[in-house]
Amino acid sequence: MGRTKEELKQAACAAIDRNRERIFQIGDAIAAEPEMGYKEFKTAGKFKAFLEQLGIDYRDQVAVTGVVADCPGRKSELRVAVMGELDAVLVPRHPGADPQTGAAHACGHNAMMAALCGVAIALKEADLMADLDGDVVLMAVPAEEFAELEYRNGLREKGIIHFLGGKQEFICRGEFDNIDIAVMQHTSMAANSKRVCGGSSCNGFVGRLIQYLGRESHAGAAPHEGINALNAAMLGLMAVHAQRETFRDQDSIRVHPIITKGGDLVNVVPADVRLETYVRGSNTPAILDAAVKVDRAFRSGGDAVGAQTILTPLPGYLPAVLNEPLMKLVYENGVALYGEDQCELIGAGFGGGSTDQGDVSHLIPSAQAFFAGASGGFHTEDFCLCDKETAYIAAAKVMTMVCIDLLYDGAAVGKQIKADFTPVMTKEEYLRDWGGIEI
Repeated sequence: MGRTKEELKQAACAAIDRNRERIFQIGDAIAAEPEMGYKEFKTAGKFKAFLEQLGIDYRDQVAVTGVVADCPGRKSELRVAVMGELDAVLVPRHPGADPQTGAAHACGHNAMMAALCGVAIALKEADLMADLDGDVVLMAVPAEEFAELEYRNGLREKGIIHFLGGKQEFICRGEFDNIDIAVMQHTSMAANSKRVCGGSSCNGFVGRLIQYLGRESHAGAAPHEGINALNAAMLGLMAVHAQRETFRDQDSIRVHPIITKGGDLVNVVPADVRLETYVRGSNTPAILDAAVKVDRAFRSGGDAVGAQTILTPLPGYLPAVLNEPLMKLVYENGVALYGEDQCELIGAGFGGGSTDQGDVSHLIPSAQAFFAGASGGFHTEDFCLCDKETAYIAAAKVMTMVCIDLLYDGAAVGKQIKADFTPVMTKEEYLRDWGGIEI
């Protein structure tokens, strides 16, 4: 007779506790060598080496740098993906930033990967799969941060990727075709939330690349012979600002452009100026409506000075669809470990950030839990993992316990969650309507 569900959870947590230092080491090692999206070769290498030490087979170079490892159960009634993210963000002044690239783990993705390694340890060392009636698929996914848009769009134009986000690319490549449920977790701020949170809402967005092409001339001797693309950009930015009062508060619209190229030489009238921006919002219709206004505003800048405006729309991320049964499993397992006063089902307030987990949540039941192990601010030089016990160890334990709940006893709980879920769209609709891809 196999072990009870509680015995499996106890064995899993004991395996993670025995390997606490090992999990700390991998999380810290990833933090020490941060890499940007679709460039995470060292990070993927660390994860692959970890899997090899455990004797877990994997596929690599999935969507450039992704790694996928199947852990089969005694039966394959259901397939559950546990996801972690490989990439960092650009925060050059962060104390852990790469001095050459400016990349830093100022969002806690190294904690995701540490916890994912903890899940792998529990599955292997506690021999969990021998008592589970489904498969666990470990996914190390690249490029969650929607950044360096010009670089990634270049990869897209070369046919290397179809989407700028890693989970989007996994969807496109069929990595979720045989996945029934997907779970993941993210570090949250220790000062602002309970230790364990089942999930929270967040914005979606679309991306934009804007290029203004003018005409060079000597900036001192003959500025009248040029067409100043920087002036076009400034007018475009002001026109975007003039749209802000038209955005409804309940739609949580955020537009935050940056200039990535402002010209070539100070004594040459700028003829090639480039910007990147998101248009974020809480719901897709509001995002698309705001994007029309933003596009019109940027084009007006070029029209005003006679510059050419090249606007490239990019499929961003969809708002998250909350799956309360999955979030409840996170909450209940958090309570079992840490008590009710340390846990909440749904995070308070609305998350202004975005994640490509939102795209996954439109297709299959999925959840992103939160573990309060950070201080400072996300994407800032002050970001710090102040509580690695929560960020690394608690996250690994709860994610593993959720997998046990989903796959125990004929995967009955997981099957019910799958049966009760209605997709917002099919994969074909997603690729066509959001990504502009016909299959």
